Amino acid sequence: MRLIYHVTTKKEWEFAKQNGFYTAPSLELEGFIHCSKAEQVKAVIDRYFKGKIELIQLAIDIDKLSNKLQFDFSPSVNETFPHVYGVINLDAVTEIIELD
Repeated sequence: MRLIYHVTTKKEWEFAKQNGFYTAPSLELEGFIHCSKAEQVKAVIDRYFKGKIELIQLAIDIDKLSNKLQFDFSPSVNETFPHVYGVINLDAVTEIIELD
């Protein structure tokens, strides 16, 4: 199993379970959902989620994704990140890790 990760809130995850899929504002704004490789998660949390509460980390099996996965270069941090170009189907989420 090959995994990528996405950090979100418990509230957004509950909403996803009700809808049957996970989405994020970035999908509408940028065309994809931001994800991370395991070694990138801590820096992403430090950069974008500092001070936020009730966070969770979704572990996503890339072989189960129903939408396109692409690794894109981010020049602002000089790294390549996984991006999902569509909603994330819930059966691709293999684990929910509480971060609080």
